[in-house]
Amino acid sequence: MAGAVAYQFESEPSIAKITRHSQLLTAQLQALRSQLYPPEAKKSLKTFTSREAAALVGIAESTLRQMSLDGESAAPELHGKDNRRRAYTLTQINEIRQHLAAKRPKEALSFLPRRRGEEKLQIIAVANFKGGSAKTTTTIHLAHFLALEGLRVLAIDLDPQASLSTMFGFQPELDFGDNQTVYGAIRYDAGQRVPLKDVIRKTYFDGIDLVPGNLELMEYEHETPQAIARGDGRGEAMFFRRLQSVIASVEADYDVVLIDAPPQLGYLTLGALYAATAMLVTVHPAMLDVSSMSQFLKMTSDILRVIEDNGGVLKHDFVRYVLTRHNPHDVPQVNIVALLRSLFGTDVLAPVVVETTAIANAGLEKKSLYEMARGSIGRDTLSRALESVDAVNREILNHIKQVWGHR
Repeated sequence: MAGAVAYQFESEPSIAKITRHSQLLTAQLQALRSQLYPPEAKKSLKTFTSREAAALVGIAESTLRQMSLDGESAAPELHGKDNRRRAYTLTQINEIRQHLAAKRPKEALSFLPRRRGEEKLQIIAVANFKGGSAKTTTTIHLAHFLALEGLRVLAIDLDPQASLSTMFGFQPELDFGDNQTVYGAIRYDAGQRVPLKDVIRKTYFDGIDLVPGNLELMEYEHETPQAIARGDGRGEAMFFRRLQSVIASVEADYDVVLIDAPPQLGYLTLGALYAATAMLVTVHPAMLDVSSMSQFLKMTSDILRVIEDNGGVLKHDFVRYVLTRHNPHDVPQVNIVALLRSLFGTDVLAPVVVETTAIANAGLEKKSLYEMARGSIGRDTLSRALESVDAVNREILNHIKQVWGHR
C-alpha cells in the first residue's frame, strides 16, 4: 500500500532480551531489598496479649497470670504504664502448653493436640490447577492456624513461582541456591542428591519449618520424562514415589505436612497427590473456575489411574473441597455453592472463606490474617475475616484429629 510504513522488527533476539530483563529485574530487586530490609532484618511474628495467650492455651487469663506469678510459665514481656500489659511470644505459649500437658496428663491432648505413638503423619496436599483459587493463601492460613494450636508443621513449597516461600519472608530467587529446594532431595542424579533435612529451613513462626521453592523445581519436570525413557527410578524410586520417600525421612519431627502443589498436573503435583494422606481442593465458586475444576478432576482421575496401574496404591483419609473467596451476596455464586453441595455432599467443607479485603490487604504485607495486628485493618473487618478462616481451619483440624482418634 502506498505510504505504508515498514514494520521495524526487533533487532535483539528474544532470548537475549528476556535474559537481560531478568538480570536487570533481579539486580533491582536485590537493591530494593537491601534498602527496605537490611541484611540483619528478618520477618518476625507479633506477640500475644495475656488474654490472647490464655485463649490459645485454653485456660482462664487469671490462671495464666497466676502461673506467671508462681514461676510456672515463661516470663512475659511487660509493656504499658506501670508495666502491667503482658506480651507472650508463640514460643513461650508453646512452653506453657508443654508444662500443662506434663502437669495434667489427663488433659494433655487439649493443651497439646499432637500426634502420638503410632498415629500417622498427616500429609495434606492443597491442589488445583486454576490460578486465583487461593491455593497458597489456604496453605499459609492453615499452616499458621495449626502452629497456633501447638502442632508441628512442615510446609513444602512445590510451586516454582514460590509464593508460599515469599509469604514466609524469603526472596526465592536470591535466598535459595542450587539444591536448596525439594528438588535437591528427589533429583535423579544420586551424586548430587541431598537429604531432605538439609533443605528444611526454620521460619520465624514457632512450630513451622519450610522446604522452600524456586524455579529450580522445573528441573524435575524436565528430567522426569528422560528418566522414565532411560528406565531410571524404578520401584520405590519411581517418580511418583520419590516425594513420599523423602518425607518419610523426617516423619518423626512433625505432626502435619502441608504441600502447596503447583497449579498444573505435572510430575511434582502427581508426587504430592501420591504422598498425601489427605487432599484439599480449593474452589472459587464462579462458573469459569468450577468448569476448570471439572477438567482438573477428570485429568487427575485419569492420571492417578495410570499410577495405580503401575503399582501405586492411592488411599486418602479425606478429600475435601474448600470454598474460597465466596461472596454470599452474589446470587450466581450462591447457586454454584448449592450445586457443589448437592453433588459432593459433606466432601465440601461446611464453612467457607468469605471474600474480604482483609485477606487481600494482609497479602500485600506478605502476612496471613493471624499475623495482622489489631488496628492494621478495621477491627470488624479483621474479626469477620478471622471468623471465616478459623471455621474452615478448625474443620480441617477436626478431620485430622478424627484420623488420629482424638476426641
